[in-house]
Amino acid sequence: MNKLLMKPHIAIGIAIFCSILWGSAFPVLKISYSELQMAPDDVIAKMVFAGIRFLLAGIMVLVWLAFMDAKRIKVTKRQLLVLVLLGVIQTALQYYFFYNGLAIVSGMKGSILSSSGVFFTVLLAHFYYKNDRMNWRKWIGITAGFIGIVLANWGESFQLTFQWTGEGYMIMAGVTSAIATIMAKELAIGIHPFAITGWQLSLGAIVLLVIGFPQLQADAMQFTPLGTGLLLYSAFLSAAAFALWYSLLKYHPASKITMYKFIVPVSGVLLSTIFIPGEQLNVMIIGAIVMVALGIVVVNYRKTPKQN
Repeated sequence: MNKLLMKPHIAIGIAIFCSILWGSAFPVLKISYSELQMAPDDVIAKMVFAGIRFLLAGIMVLVWLAFMDAKRIKVTKRQLLVLVLLGVIQTALQYYFFYNGLAIVSGMKGSILSSSGVFFTVLLAHFYYKNDRMNWRKWIGITAGFIGIVLANWGESFQLTFQWTGEGYMIMAGVTSAIATIMAKELAIGIHPFAITGWQLSLGAIVLLVIGFPQLQADAMQFTPLGTGLLLYSAFLSAAAFALWYSLLKYHPASKITMYKFIVPVSGVLLSTIFIPGEQLNVMIIGAIVMVALGIVVVNYRKTPKQN
């Protein structure tokens, strides 16, 4: 499998597949909220739902790793501390903002706003890495991306709308994602990519469940066959996308792989218009997709050296 992951065309295909999976999360979660009859302002129910999803996803990855190479599951005490920290930030904190923010905003807008994590990662890298400073190309890309985010918040009536618990939470999900990306690259050295994924998802999920379950009301979620199926699919997409993405980052420069994240908002918007009743494309959303996608590509673009 390692040899396959190292092939450029295979890596591009996997990166695109991961991005489409992440994009599909937006309509799946919006439909799940409705199907499970969760109230838009029920923060605890969403924490528990996220906890169940990510615990299932983490177990899926760890079981798969056990079949591949059981020795890779074991981690040292120091590595466990790193994974707990990653789990709290990347899973518990990020998805607390993500799940509750997505309950307020549309699936289309959520898929665009969550892409802010790519641009925050570039900004953080400027302050953290001496060899990854900002330049004119990155500034242009970030500017284009944030223009797209502003356009996403501009409705058909040409009025800027912003709620801290909606749009604000989605942007905070992007900030925590950026922090976790830097942490994972720096701290998770020597840990198998699947082990990073499985443990941080499981540990972060446990935090969400420990906080949420004692406060969960009896009728907060009404599970149906469709709701259960959507929960299992969302767990699978997290397990597959995170595990494959971390594996790609092990064998390829982050800039080459991250470029394909422009597909996340595009697929998220398109799938939301197809599957979520009442969500339709408009001029502002189309403009936002174009600017965010362009920004991600420009930020991550690298010239290929000429062969002599």
